[in-house]
Amino acid sequence: MEETMIILKIKKHIHQFTAAERKVADYILEYGEFVPTMTTKQLAEAADASEASIVRFCKRIGFDSFRMLKVVLAKEFSQGPMTVNSVSLLQSNDTPHSLFQKVTHVNKMALDLTLKTLSHSEFEKAVNAFVQAKKVALFGVGGSYPPAVDGQYKLMRIGYHAAASSDYHYMVPFITYMKKGDVILCFSSSGKTKEVIDIAQYAKERGITVISITTLNQSPLYKMSDITLCIPDLEAEERIGSIASRTAHQNVVDALYVSIFHEIGENLIEAFDLSREKASEKRK
Repeated sequence: MEETMIILKIKKHIHQFTAAERKVADYILEYGEFVPTMTTKQLAEAADASEASIVRFCKRIGFDSFRMLKVVLAKEFSQGPMTVNSVSLLQSNDTPHSLFQKVTHVNKMALDLTLKTLSHSEFEKAVNAFVQAKKVALFGVGGSYPPAVDGQYKLMRIGYHAAASSDYHYMVPFITYMKKGDVILCFSSSGKTKEVIDIAQYAKERGITVISITTLNQSPLYKMSDITLCIPDLEAEERIGSIASRTAHQNVVDALYVSIFHEIGENLIEAFDLSREKASEKRK
């Protein structure tokens, strides 16, 4: 069987499954190409497991439902191994063009699946929290930092006092001067990055609303957040860089920005026009 992203992820976490979940894992490792055509009941019977254990298994590896797992498996088996950001890439015969196609496919899949992982009600709560906030902190480490910077820039454009950082010591004093009702937006695909968890914990102690963009995996960050904006878990474990998760993070940031602007934009048109006119002076 091809070493697809899902197959590699299952093998990586095989020791974390319960006995019932292990039955599901073993079946997928052996007959994964058939799973996209099966119902939950059919898989339960074939794997000698319960339907509830299948649901728990899916959540364990970062998928909200069995249906979502089937979609990813079907795409992986039709497109070939999608671990384009894994060290296993060195063992492939891919050309630059084929890698371009695979990266594009992975990014498109991240966007498509985010429609299923992100809760409509949680997203609306996040927008309302931003509308009420005066200050916004954005924090991410490593590959999760660039979306935080972009978010800070976008929020600054619509009048927010916003700060983005990947430095714990830089962010602590900013959070200290924030008030109840302000917002911190935390970025972490795994939800387990220590610096992000520590910053979120300090923000909660200050009464600040903690919003996280993370995967649906019951991580420490997921559990402590007031609002969770869940993205799909599509990254290889030993990756050479953030690709799908960065795309998903960026997409959520863009959606937040547009939604916030939709709520408060009438008061910003004059400032936007002034800013655009001033920027145009530097164009030749």
